[in-house]
Amino acid sequence: MIAIDKVLVTDLLVEEQFVCDLHSCKGGCCEDGEAGAPLQKDEVKILDAIYEKVKPYLTPEGIEEIERQGRYQYNKEFGWVTPTIEGKMCAYGFKDKRGIINCGIEHAYNDGKVNWKKPISCHLFPAKTKKSRNSDVTFVNYEPREDLCQAACGLGKKLKVPVYIFLKEALIRKFGEEFYETLEATAKHLETTK
Repeated sequence: MIAIDKVLVTDLLVEEQFVCDLHSCKGGCCEDGEAGAPLQKDEVKILDAIYEKVKPYLTPEGIEEIERQGRYQYNKEFGWVTPTIEGKMCAYGFKDKRGIINCGIEHAYNDGKVNWKKPISCHLFPAKTKKSRNSDVTFVNYEPREDLCQAACGLGKKLKVPVYIFLKEALIRKFGEEFYETLEATAKHLETTK
């Protein structure tokens, strides 16, 4: 483990390689799971604030589910999560002409309609964060989906892109520039000691 302040990062974030291969997985992480995308407490307020601006990017099925279930819901195992369409695809997602699932929130962000890219849990994937019981320490683990992410792991190895570099923007968004610089320096140091 790599300890940076009160964040414990798995060594796998610097040892393994990963680059999303959307042509292979079709954005399957947006529909493969036991619940919608996990949300932090402050993110539910953000969803409430931006929903009307995001709504034009959503499918009729997604809008119907959001209006039926709510913009988010509480799951006993995962906490606050986005609703799903028939227990599968995130209600904020849509498939493009190639069959790749896209995020309506992210499209609204890219078009300058909202200033929030998407839930941090989505942005950080395949890394997952978890707070300790007393909420003092945050654990950052590397958890790609075994079948779904095989192509991404292969592409990462081919391109020689460590997970932490692939996740640079998301890690900075979650933990800040100083955290990322420390992680990067640690990764480089570990590389020279091999």
